[in-house]
Amino acid sequence: MNLERLQQETEYSWHIRPVGKMRVPGIIFGDRAQLLAMDDKVYEQLCNVATLPGIVGAAYAMPDAHWGYGFPIGGVAAFDAEAGGVVSAGGVGFDISCGVRTLHTGLRLTDIEPVRKALADDLFETIPAGVGSKGTIRLDESEMDAMLEGGARWAVECGYGRPEDLARIEECGRIADARPENVSERAKQRQRPEMGTLGSGNHYLEVQHVVEVCAPDAALDYELAEGDIVISVHCGSRGLGHQVGTDYLREMLLAAPDHGLVLPDRELACAPIESQLGQRYLGAMRAAMNCAMANRQILTHLTRRVLRQRLPRSDLNVLYDVSHNICKVEIHALDGDARPLHVHRKGATRAFGPGSDQVPEPLRGAGQPVLIGGSMGTASYILAGMPSSEDLALSSACHGAGRSMSRHQARKRFRGSRIVRGLAERGIEIRSPSMRGVAEEAPAAYKDVDTIVAITERAGLARAVARLEPLICVKG
Repeated sequence: MNLERLQQETEYSWHIRPVGKMRVPGIIFGDRAQLLAMDDKVYEQLCNVATLPGIVGAAYAMPDAHWGYGFPIGGVAAFDAEAGGVVSAGGVGFDISCGVRTLHTGLRLTDIEPVRKALADDLFETIPAGVGSKGTIRLDESEMDAMLEGGARWAVECGYGRPEDLARIEECGRIADARPENVSERAKQRQRPEMGTLGSGNHYLEVQHVVEVCAPDAALDYELAEGDIVISVHCGSRGLGHQVGTDYLREMLLAAPDHGLVLPDRELACAPIESQLGQRYLGAMRAAMNCAMANRQILTHLTRRVLRQRLPRSDLNVLYDVSHNICKVEIHALDGDARPLHVHRKGATRAFGPGSDQVPEPLRGAGQPVLIGGSMGTASYILAGMPSSEDLALSSACHGAGRSMSRHQARKRFRGSRIVRGLAERGIEIRSPSMRGVAEEAPAAYKDVDTIVAITERAGLARAVARLEPLICVKG
């Protein structure tokens, strides 16, 4: 990225002054080296986002930002409905409510070592993964609508998990004001065979061990200690979410002239929040969010079943579940005025600080867990939201390392089978139905997660609590 176009505010914060049709500035978080390596498209896309009606504060890019569809991945922007603000399907993305759930297991590294390969096989046989992966659950029309309205609560009521799981999921596992009737029949048909599946791309189920506690006070609240075994599940709303995004992007693009919208990029198709189209999209998007939370709840149930059979003394409890492709109504203070805003986070995670009523007890004192995924052979992190993040970026943080090369580039450069062998030599068991998918998700195709987390902490967005390393990865 050309830094001459940016104004450095702090060591880890760079501003784009409003020019042309920009209504607010752009703010990119990162150090000099990180920004020099960042794609110029992030700059262009952030400037485009800053032109959208009703945007407030700034258009933000997290330290892991890279080029995306419309919004940069790692992009955050908030819109005020009363000021003519818009909702953008491109600002949420196709994998609606993709997120991470991390589970305590009650196990230690010594418990896993003797059964590592067998456990990897068990999980791979039980958890459907890959392009077009199908599960054993089939929902009829009424069950589908109940799931889209009920989210993880519906899943628990159907026997997939425990009621206490819900307290550790954002919104307690159910997003209000979901409208299943706003979801197309095509989207529902795509989802019928896909409940309880990981899907493909960067989705995974990973058995991890805590190798370092970075913040003992927060780790105590999160019940994390060195040597602990945790399991993280990274997936979203599968085919349904993708179809919702496809349906409404097309409709928003066609309707833009009717709403007086001149789009800087067709991928930023949007609609006024208070318009009929905007409200229909929000209802459908919330239904997709519930679908994603129900999906992760079912995967938790399946994982518990595997662990109970292979390691009877295990006890899987939810640490936290948070999404990173969403638009949510949140109260934020801008210029001393607290008001509801429609906050888009695309490849970015909410990061409420200590004391926030959005964070359940007993986690509240430490702040909201921010779950940062790695890529097979790389570390993952658990962070905690910081008070400073509210003023810096609407209580937002990164969601991962961020890609450093496209999937096409990764396929040309890496061989999946070689990656699997190399990771096995390091004691990391990879299970995947697609060696092409493994190549696309090669660890070297991503930025350095340790660097991203360090920048995120130094910028004041979230602080590191624990560093995790993989033992087993079921990869989509």
